[in-house]
Amino acid sequence: MSSTTPAPAAAPRADTRFPVLGAISFSHMLNDMMQSLMLAIYPLFKSNLHLSFVQIGFITLTYQVTASILQPLVGLYTDRKPRPFSLSVGMGFTFCGLLLLSRADSFGHVLVAAACVGMGSSIFHPESSRVARLASGGRHGLAQSIFQVGGNAGTALGPLLAAAFIVPHGQSSLAWFSIAALLAMVVLGLVGRWSAHQQRPGHRRAHAEVAAPPRALVRRTLAVLLALVFSKFFYLASINTYLIFYLQTRFGLGLRDAQLHLFVFLASVAAGTLLGGPIGDRIGRKRVIWASILGVAPFTLALPYAPLSLSAPLTAVIGFVLASAFPSIIVYAQELMPGKVGAVAGLFFGLAFGLGGIGAAALGQLADVIGIVGVYKVCAFLPLIGMLAAFLPDLHAARPRAAKA
Repeated sequence: MSSTTPAPAAAPRADTRFPVLGAISFSHMLNDMMQSLMLAIYPLFKSNLHLSFVQIGFITLTYQVTASILQPLVGLYTDRKPRPFSLSVGMGFTFCGLLLLSRADSFGHVLVAAACVGMGSSIFHPESSRVARLASGGRHGLAQSIFQVGGNAGTALGPLLAAAFIVPHGQSSLAWFSIAALLAMVVLGLVGRWSAHQQRPGHRRAHAEVAAPPRALVRRTLAVLLALVFSKFFYLASINTYLIFYLQTRFGLGLRDAQLHLFVFLASVAAGTLLGGPIGDRIGRKRVIWASILGVAPFTLALPYAPLSLSAPLTAVIGFVLASAFPSIIVYAQELMPGKVGAVAGLFFGLAFGLGGIGAAALGQLADVIGIVGVYKVCAFLPLIGMLAAFLPDLHAARPRAAKA
């Protein structure tokens, strides 16, 4: 059996609909930008509401677990009955959550607002991933990267906008960013109309049937993929939630300078996401997954001992290399389970949110015990789980050919 997963054999392709991919990526950027504002102003919540690290972790847990629980269910439902206009509905939840967050005056209120934002994500991601694949023209890795990089870019913008507007003007200034949610709802309404048009019987394109691999192989492969996703998102939780606190504790950086470091990391995540999908289309998804998760280990092991001058470069490399795996993981899993595009997207995006939330809460509790620097020393070993990528099969060799009707 081959050690790599090659790109699918050449087949006639429809045109890649870049305007649609651009619109869905732009909406993803606005969605995740609004969500990342919450992460970037954790220090404000911590000081204003006198929160502990455990409570900070539970804010992330509430948001990400809320987002994760519903995503596979939404994906399963929309695989059977596509609901393209649900994209605007999901963005409406994010709109409400942001307004609530701007007025939250207690830990409980912050949790309610975080849950609303999570509900928005649970509706948005599965259907938008389906639209991206529908518009891909067969270039599935590229389409998934374009879709995901919008979210990463928005996540990277959040700390900059927080430093420029929210820190100087206070928590209530969050309400102004709800305008972005209204803009996204309009764009997603247009995307939904295009997607609904594609779902009409006269406009559906014929696709060759692809038989699924044996169930035992599917289960084993999913177990490996879940372990890799665990490794990736537990480590990312240590950066996304606690990098600012780490830099303040170890190097004494001010809030604005620490937020700029977080921006560098998140921008590198966006760049890695953009390149990971098309590289997987060209050289095979297994190679990208293997190199991304295991290849980042030397840099994560060095980070807790590096001086301030190397901290930003190391986190940039970590973000770039680690992020390149996720588009390939999504498309690999969709090839593993053909016909379940929304369910797979919901499962893996949901796991990303859920594992990140659990990781944030667990690492927050660990930080209260051993300190935030100790957390980074422990998390440095997580990418070694990437060795399990050796057990990923060559799907195109393992899958039997489907008989043509």
